[in-house]
Amino acid sequence: MAWYSEGPLTRLAGVAGRTLDDVMRVRRGWKWNAPRPRTWPEQGMVVPAPPSDLGWARVEPVRSIRYLIQRLLLMPFTEAMVHPKVEGREWVRELKRPAIFAANHSSHADTSLILYSLTDAVRDRTVVAAAADYWFKHPILGNIVSLFLNTFPFSRTGGAQGQLHSSSQLLKSGWNLVLFPEGSRSPDGRIQEFKPGVGFLAKETGTPVVPLHIQGAFQVMPRHQNLPVPGPVRIGKPMTLDANEGTREFTARVEKAVRALASEPKQPDLQGTWIERWRASKPRQLKYGD
Repeated sequence: MAWYSEGPLTRLAGVAGRTLDDVMRVRRGWKWNAPRPRTWPEQGMVVPAPPSDLGWARVEPVRSIRYLIQRLLLMPFTEAMVHPKVEGREWVRELKRPAIFAANHSSHADTSLILYSLTDAVRDRTVVAAAADYWFKHPILGNIVSLFLNTFPFSRTGGAQGQLHSSSQLLKSGWNLVLFPEGSRSPDGRIQEFKPGVGFLAKETGTPVVPLHIQGAFQVMPRHQNLPVPGPVRIGKPMTLDANEGTREFTARVEKAVRALASEPKQPDLQGTWIERWRASKPRQLKYGD
């Protein structure tokens, strides 16, 4: 009887212990009161988030609850249903500063695939811009999505300046931002023209943009399809504005990068050489200001 109870209990205790260690490791990796690295943009004024901005989803204990939900439910479900292949994860493993993740958008599975492509530490400090007129029409749905994915409402129909300001404040506060520059899901799987907001945010905050492409995104989970099918995620090197480059020109360059990631399996200019990718995968040492 002792042999029968000890085995399962020991395994259960081991799983619980490893899960607790994972939670504590990520929690220690994000210190609100720690010095800010010099490479981060200047921190914006600290003002209370408006109720509609769902600031509650970005504080404890909600963040720890979401971490458990994603690690125990969302990530295993994504792996089991889609079996995604991630290329270029080293570019987001050791980010030197907050970044904008700009990806094509053809399916409801896009967000979970992008989050799956990130490391635990990066995912823990990443927010997702979600269509206010779609996900937040019903408060209950909006709150559930925010709990699971750390979303905030992003208007597609008006009030662009206010939405861009909210995004800017999040970036300046140290959050990464998942943004779909097309504005809405592609109706046929082809990449649509990118809206200039991503270029504006990059210039306003000095934030690098990481281009991502979900290969076969439309086939992963297109409109009116309830079950996802496989599709890999391809990540490119972080991009920054050139000295004399305008926001629209930069947005066009990001769009071109996402399209290029879709067209060719190997893009050294966008994905980096093996030496660059090896260097990007090395642990970094933060340099803090005085």
